[in-house]
Amino acid sequence: MRFATTFHSRWANAIADALNADLLPPDYFAEPETHASGRVEIDVATFESPGERTAGGGLATAMLPTRVWNAPPAALSMPCVFPGAFRVRVFRNEGGAVLVGAIELASPGNKDRAEERRAFAAKCANYLYEGVSLILLNVVTNCHGNLHNDLVDLMQCGPSFHFGRAESLYAVGYRPVRRESADVVDIWPTELFLGQPLPTLPLYLRGDVCVPVELEATYNDASRRLRLTW
Repeated sequence: MRFATTFHSRWANAIADALNADLLPPDYFAEPETHASGRVEIDVATFESPGERTAGGGLATAMLPTRVWNAPPAALSMPCVFPGAFRVRVFRNEGGAVLVGAIELASPGNKDRAEERRAFAAKCANYLYEGVSLILLNVVTNCHGNLHNDLVDLMQCGPSFHFGRAESLYAVGYRPVRRESADVVDIWPTELFLGQPLPTLPLYLRGDVCVPVELEATYNDASRRLRLTW
């Protein structure tokens, strides 16, 4: 599991490097983000170095303690899953960073339980509902479960949009777009096979602006950096 985490992290960085090098137009940038579990605060004591605030201008004349508000106890604590993330997000600079594309690398932790798969599918569905283009990569061989089909089911699009089997490896591109007064998601599904080259998938940034995400080249770059190939 540790090796899979390391490789997914390196691959996400390789994809971001390739996009930033010469694929993205000016005013766009890609950022990798990797963490093995949800970014949630742990319910334990929090420690912080004491800060200083001054009353009035010039030199400090009095030190004011930071005001802390203690919320009342929560009425309920509902069980939940916060999925880990190995992804690349693409932003457009337009008066601030605007998310326009995402590449999600499924990890073993995203597939080992039904609730993990459901949480991952919900994250992907949220991208599409927000109009963000998406590429989903599944190269995990030791856990079954089809995350694309989970996404289709969550969005209630029907089994005609299913692709592959539970044990399939695949890469899928998604483009949310409005066409003829209807909201649709264009899909580029590709089944992957061990020993065969990985595909190049489109990542739409805005309108018809699209960049190629070369999965084979970035996969090989990540492998070289981890000394898996020579």
